[in-house]
Amino acid sequence: MTYPKKPWFYLLGAAVLILLIKYSDVIFHSGLHLISILMPLLLGGAIAYVLNILVDKVELLPPFSDSRHPVYPYRRAVSIIASLAIIAIVVVVLVRIIIPQLTDAFRVILAGVPPMLEQLLAWVSSMDIPVPQIQEWLTSLNVNWPQLVQKIASYLSSGMTNLFTTTVSVVGAVSGVVVQLVMSFIFALYLLTGKEKLARQFQALGRTYLNQRVYRSILYVLDTAHDTFTKFIVGQCTEAVIIGVLCTLGMMLLRFPYATMIGTLIGATALLPIVGAYLGAVIGAFMIFTVNPLQSAAFLVFIVILQQLEGNLIYPRVVGSSIGLPGIWVLTAVTVGGGIAGIPGMLLAVPLTATLYKLLRQDVARRQPAVSESSPTEPEP
Repeated sequence: MTYPKKPWFYLLGAAVLILLIKYSDVIFHSGLHLISILMPLLLGGAIAYVLNILVDKVELLPPFSDSRHPVYPYRRAVSIIASLAIIAIVVVVLVRIIIPQLTDAFRVILAGVPPMLEQLLAWVSSMDIPVPQIQEWLTSLNVNWPQLVQKIASYLSSGMTNLFTTTVSVVGAVSGVVVQLVMSFIFALYLLTGKEKLARQFQALGRTYLNQRVYRSILYVLDTAHDTFTKFIVGQCTEAVIIGVLCTLGMMLLRFPYATMIGTLIGATALLPIVGAYLGAVIGAFMIFTVNPLQSAAFLVFIVILQQLEGNLIYPRVVGSSIGLPGIWVLTAVTVGGGIAGIPGMLLAVPLTATLYKLLRQDVARRQPAVSESSPTEPEP
């Protein structure tokens, strides 16, 4: 009978598993606390990763790719500034398109409030209720008016105190978020300026402390994930532009109001996979409702049809083909990721699934090199 060479290893593993199960709540809350502490760094890493896509594109331009050009030593700073300028221009254009027309819609609503109040007052006056009868009805209620006024004053006083406390809490929370965003942005700039040095340092650590086979495997997985996430971000932006243009053209064709603004808004919210266009549709339907309620209902039907076209045809082909993931798995990833973690889950589920899909497909091909992708033909009798 053979015994394990290292029985203490299995005993240690069993002990660690038991401790993990016993103190799972403590470990979970400690993990959440650690994530909250590291959130500025994690957010800064995400910002740097997205910005790096634009930075790499700018650095491929002729003035920056030629080492003999005078601006070559300053290519990183110029490319970062250019990338931030591109994002700022896009945001300003979106705001200039959306905000004015949204303001016009609220102005229409406010302009319609006085006529509605006048109609309400005219209706009340047309009821012709005698004043003595109202006074007799109020007397029959046996209401202690001084006590009621005192209660109302007390309620308003406590309400103002709660409002002040809530305002202070909101201001504090907003200030904390602003500080975290500033720290994240600064950290992202540090990552972008020294990304090559950081990569060399991590590679040196990996080669020094890891087995070469493990090191190559980790490097391969990271390269695959980087390629997939980059293509996903580019594909998602492309899909958002397509859905925004289609929505604008369709609204112009059907003569809906606010076509440019609503199309731009839906294109911006379409950065969220599959369901993003529905978020913009709510605001769009509200704006059209201020002009024509019937057109608002027709707009919702149009958005549902457009969203079905986008979710079942455009998105799987544009995003799915760019990351090498079949359409059925794109829809599955979005559904499962959204159910687990909401909007962040939707954003991460598709590239993560595509990365696992690529790794699994390549591992199967490596383990079964002799198996053809087509089904084998049976021998003739």
